[in-house]
Amino acid sequence: MLGAAPSGASDVGEVLAAVAGVKDSDHDGWFAAWDALGDRVAAQGKEAEAGGHAVSAASAALRAATYYGVAVNAVAALESDDDLLPTFRKHRAAWDRWTELVDVDVDTMAIPYEGTTLPGWFFHAPTTATPGDDPGPARPTLVGVNGSDGSLPAMWRACVSGALARGYHALVFDGPGQQSMLFERGTSFRPDFEAVLTPVLDAVLERPEVDPDRVAVYGISQAGYWVARALAFEHRPAAAVLDPGVVDVAASWEKEVPASLLKVLDKGDDHAFDRDMELGMRLSRTTARTWRFRARPYGAGGYAATVRAVRRYDATDVAGRITTPLLVTDPEGEQFWPGQSERLAALAPDVTTLVRFTAAEGASLHCQPLARTLTDQRVFDWLDGRLAPAP
Repeated sequence: MLGAAPSGASDVGEVLAAVAGVKDSDHDGWFAAWDALGDRVAAQGKEAEAGGHAVSAASAALRAATYYGVAVNAVAALESDDDLLPTFRKHRAAWDRWTELVDVDVDTMAIPYEGTTLPGWFFHAPTTATPGDDPGPARPTLVGVNGSDGSLPAMWRACVSGALARGYHALVFDGPGQQSMLFERGTSFRPDFEAVLTPVLDAVLERPEVDPDRVAVYGISQAGYWVARALAFEHRPAAAVLDPGVVDVAASWEKEVPASLLKVLDKGDDHAFDRDMELGMRLSRTTARTWRFRARPYGAGGYAATVRAVRRYDATDVAGRITTPLLVTDPEGEQFWPGQSERLAALAPDVTTLVRFTAAEGASLHCQPLARTLTDQRVFDWLDGRLAPAP
């Protein structure tokens, strides 16, 4: 949350004040702190809007959406998920209000996808043209792909604000198993993400303001796998950023499971695996709740079935097919997929630029949370070189 401040998606003082009284392992208090902060800031925004202060109202709406997004994930550790949908709807209402108030041209999109649609938000790059004038030549466009549980404000701070500042259009969307597609429509993740990225690109490339030769894709967190997998089959993007690179999603799950239990699973004894996992979960109710929350988007029943489902999210056999130039971030101290950025670079060496981020720079840990300005600099300077207009 502190790292969201440079993009206006949080404010340092209110974040620190909100969590100052929360004690370790007080999951109810953690949820309540973020939910209350969201309520307070949302109310400030409504008051500012009523007074005709559009800039202040927009700022508050974005921050409220950010804080509610944390509260949504905090439900994972609560006894019940009764607060999940109401909190998510407050979060999405704040996001929607921000897109209506912010001094940026934002179009909502319904992206065709397998008999339904995915909700999308297309951000137009700022232009000096007056309304009704020709806004100029088509621009480069960045398509942002979210991670396993990220919010839309997280995508704003991760890639959209940086893209707009550099004259790019940007699109973000909820894919299957993500946010509204999970909480309100009950869809599941899918490993073959080319089935998602291709219709998203189709919709983007139909827009006249988009330069079809200068479309890039950015994937954060678990989208480091999704985008890598999709680009093995979808070759239209001119460049892509994986933040970080992910080859084997299951690695982040299996490091939390005793090796002896994984051997039981590998022998095919799903009954014994489920039995022993259930016994273990009874010893930690918080772990059991977190497992339930994390497993839900995969749409599998039972512990063994979930691990087997997650194991399908593996790009080892297809990464060598990627032809799109890749920038892959490699932060020091990566918690979830250590070493996988380097592994992906080794699988696709001809197209990959590996960029390291270090603790000495204040840029360590998963997705460089306290160094998003530095991340923007390195990511977009690299993209600028690949998306420059042809002479």
